Amino acid sequence: MAKKLKSSQEPADVLSRHIEDVRGTLATFQTFLSRRKGNASLEAFDEQAEELLSEAFGGASEELEAYQYAKLGEAAILPEEAQEAGTHNLDRESLHQRKQVLESCLAQLELKRSTRIGRDWRRTLGERIDGRTVAEFMSSEVRSVHKGASIKEAGRLLQKWRIGSLLVDDGSRYLGIITDTDLSRKAVAKGLDPNTTTVMSCMSKVVITIEDSEPIKEALRLMKKEGIRHLPVTEDGTIIGVLSVGDLLRAYQKMLEL
Repeated sequence: MAKKLKSSQEPADVLSRHIEDVRGTLATFQTFLSRRKGNASLEAFDEQAEELLSEAFGGASEELEAYQYAKLGEAAILPEEAQEAGTHNLDRESLHQRKQVLESCLAQLELKRSTRIGRDWRRTLGERIDGRTVAEFMSSEVRSVHKGASIKEAGRLLQKWRIGSLLVDDGSRYLGIITDTDLSRKAVAKGLDPNTTTVMSCMSKVVITIEDSEPIKEALRLMKKEGIRHLPVTEDGTIIGVLSVGDLLRAYQKMLEL
């Protein structure tokens, strides 16, 4: 009958159990590596170890096959280690090869678990934001600065309100948006005079917005596509708030704590 291959889709808790089992097996194996003779049976240990590896990796796995070769003292498994100077005791060499196989298996299981936990975390977070709208994440305070204000004043307002962007107006309508990134890249980097340079000369004239009823995933897609970190939010075309990357990070943190 064909041997059954082990699925690579074990949940994290199953992988954790396998990891603890292999760790315990390695701890027990120290008895055989010590030069003191004990009552433990190496044959019984090998049988248990092979059963464990079969359960963790599958009955036709390379890991189980490697252990079986190590048990027989085949130096071909790890030629560099096997050919170290002074390694003439084949029995002891076989013991060390068993240990190396078990350590390799432990490392593989730990890697699998960390990968699995990462996938589970991303899936869980994705499920939590499904159906959530921009309105739930945005900041409802709309801060603005006049187009004729200096960039020094804009920077002062950003610091005062602890925000990363300001809408730019002419007293009656919004003309653009200026961000902390605009100030650093367009003003500071170019050596512009912060006292005489106006906000209008550094602002982004195209204001990319998103409706408050849109899914939060659409806001993420739009930010990534346009390379921006601040999205003014509209309701029927009227700006009612701002969504920033910082807002999203804080909201995600709260969801992870649920």
